[in-house]
Amino acid sequence: MIHTRISGTGSYLPGEPVSNAALIAAHGLDSSGEWIVERTGIRSRHLAAEGIACSDLALEASRRALDAAGRKPADVDLIIVATSTPDFVFPSAAALLQHKLGITNGAPAFDVQAVCSGFVYALTIAEKFIASGSHKCALVVGAEVFSRILDWKDRGTCVLFGDGAGAVVLEASDTPGLLASAFHADGSHHGILSVPGQICGGVATGDPFLRMDGQAVFKFAVKVLADVANEVLAAAGMTAAQVDWLIPHQANVRILQATAKKLHIPPEKCIVTVDRHGNTSAASIPLALDDAVRGGKIQRGQHLLLEGVGGGFTWGATLLRF
Repeated sequence: MIHTRISGTGSYLPGEPVSNAALIAAHGLDSSGEWIVERTGIRSRHLAAEGIACSDLALEASRRALDAAGRKPADVDLIIVATSTPDFVFPSAAALLQHKLGITNGAPAFDVQAVCSGFVYALTIAEKFIASGSHKCALVVGAEVFSRILDWKDRGTCVLFGDGAGAVVLEASDTPGLLASAFHADGSHHGILSVPGQICGGVATGDPFLRMDGQAVFKFAVKVLADVANEVLAAAGMTAAQVDWLIPHQANVRILQATAKKLHIPPEKCIVTVDRHGNTSAASIPLALDDAVRGGKIQRGQHLLLEGVGGGFTWGATLLRF
């Protein structure tokens, strides 16, 4: 039986941190740094400079993940980029990343659009490719420039998000790494979190900015995150007590705390980076993972529970032995 394991992690944050105070001053928001921290836990975020695209962030994160794995770009035979903010309508950010890495071996490269659940979706898909025997070394990336789809007059959304990228190298292994995964969607909830616009006839039609019903998202997110976490734990024959680290999508510290409480996982076992990164959508889980690995928290052999929920609505979780 072919198993899969994460052999390297990497991440990248553009520019210097932008504090709540700096964001408020730059856009004349009717808010305060204290209000933002109290409601979300966010103290700063990173914003990509003009001309920096999704694939640029993905490139830096990928290089660091490949270096950590001891792999060269030519070793990669599958690229999946999770993003809602690609460089173009097409080609995909994954194809552009492939080119920027200098990979010329014809490896398949494609994007996955599941918003904040995108990295879990992409990781689960890559695992299926490797387990089938068709591929051996996948580069799985979450990369976002959400600053490009924010209405800077809407304090309820613009203070929440940031830009960044995280990546992992996923390889075939003789020993189990990814133990269980599950992912789901329910399009009937699309109205509570969306960007309801599109490009038509050379212009943006509809609303091109992110819109969200915060209370509805909170209630839905806490429920499905707990449900899908229990689903993968049951599939692996494990309990929450055996989880060394919970790495949830970094949306809001209140959602993180509520989810951990429902799972009876102590808060000290929950990786939290939303205070420094904001909500980076598909990038948030691999960013938090890499931060904890490089910070010495996560060690080889530990059990990690990754989970995300995003617009669509989509949600999913992966339980793995690092």
